[in-house]
Amino acid sequence: MAALTKTSRRSTLSAGILAYRQGVRGLEVLLVHPGGPFWRKKDDGAWSIPKGEIDAAEDPEQAARREFAEELGTSASIGRLQALGEVRQRGGKRVIAFAGEGHFDPAALASNTFDIEWPPRSGRRQSFPEVDRAEWFDIEFARTKMLSGQLELLDRLLAITGESAGK
Repeated sequence: MAALTKTSRRSTLSAGILAYRQGVRGLEVLLVHPGGPFWRKKDDGAWSIPKGEIDAAEDPEQAARREFAEELGTSASIGRLQALGEVRQRGGKRVIAFAGEGHFDPAALASNTFDIEWPPRSGRRQSFPEVDRAEWFDIEFARTKMLSGQLELLDRLLAITGESAGK
């Protein structure tokens, strides 16, 4: 019962944006790598769309725009958004996603930070960036980098842009 209570306190709803652009390799998407010690040595299957938790009363599109700016910095710009629908990640978190044409130089990344006790049980708190890297990937390479629970968003993006990827 205690584990159930602990789980129920965590937000299980996030909103995020799959930014895209036309690049030299065709359609490219912007993904972010989570910061912090847990993700430091993980790469394939660890990248995500910029996203974050939303409250039940919060508008998902506004939350997605807020998280986009918090995780990338104020230099990130995104145009009109189109709904991509909802996906469920492996841990049960639901992500309401949007797609929009975006402009961002990964070298300009300026993510917000979070504090955790690190190393565990050390009594020391350290600050880490929420996102430690951002990068534009072509669709097929993005499939190797992205969290498995978000892969469907790539197919939904291809459907709304009319693009195709060499699967």
